Amino acid sequence: MTTTFTPKDPIWCAGCGHYGVQGALVNALKELEIPAHETFVLAGIGCSGSIQNNINAYGYHSMHGRVLPTAVGAAIANPELTVIAAGGDGDGYAIGMGHFVHAIHRNASVLYILMNNAAYGLTKGQDSPTSAAARVAGYSAPIDGITLGLSIPGATFLARGFTRWSDQLNGLLKQGLEHVRAKKGFALLEILSPCVTYNDTYPDWDTQLFNVDEDPDYSSADRGVAFQAIERLRGEGRIAAGLIHRGEQSAFEAQWLEDGICPANLEAHDPQKNLETLRDIMTSYSA
Repeated sequence: MTTTFTPKDPIWCAGCGHYGVQGALVNALKELEIPAHETFVLAGIGCSGSIQNNINAYGYHSMHGRVLPTAVGAAIANPELTVIAAGGDGDGYAIGMGHFVHAIHRNASVLYILMNNAAYGLTKGQDSPTSAAARVAGYSAPIDGITLGLSIPGATFLARGFTRWSDQLNGLLKQGLEHVRAKKGFALLEILSPCVTYNDTYPDWDTQLFNVDEDPDYSSADRGVAFQAIERLRGEGRIAAGLIHRGEQSAFEAQWLEDGICPANLEAHDPQKNLETLRDIMTSYSA
């Protein structure tokens, strides 16, 4: 638990939207003065799955589609940590969809950054659950994770950002971090992050997005208003961006904290000191 590695240079293509995600996250952590030793970044599989390597914080690389249960477990085991889960649209809205729904429903204090590029970029551009219908020959409409989140009891923070709108994105990340650090529950921030190599959506999203934060008639506290706005914008061929919904619901870990349950007593263990014991265990299974 105490081994330290130097953050790596990103492996992403030049122009990838994920650079904007990483930059905004680093800025938000710095502006909120969240120490590195209190920050835990977990990632799934895909191009987004290397972001934890590039940030000065505790990091963990989970299995495909399993970043959310792993992150929730970490948040429960050590509520003193600021837990950030990161993944892509394929990771979160396909193999991980079951965990996505229940993470919102349980409302543990985890910030989930879902980097949506509407493609499986790491495996050369296959269609993802959020790919436009025209891209998949009109077979299906894209999944909207924000609309799904609105339908789930327990949703307390739902937002959508765009890597090109850096000022707003930085603000949304700060709000999401403040939400989970205050133990108010789960925060979903879907970030539209174009894949310039296989699905360059910069020009499309630039014109399709509508910033609800600038609409004086919009109320993020009203779930019905949010649903109506999303459906109206969808009918106009547009996408809602900004703070979509903020609700009040007891966080998953709230009762345990009230009962005085302390964080897990984590210790650093040196595997070298237990090699003989580990070898004996392995030998017992091969005998």
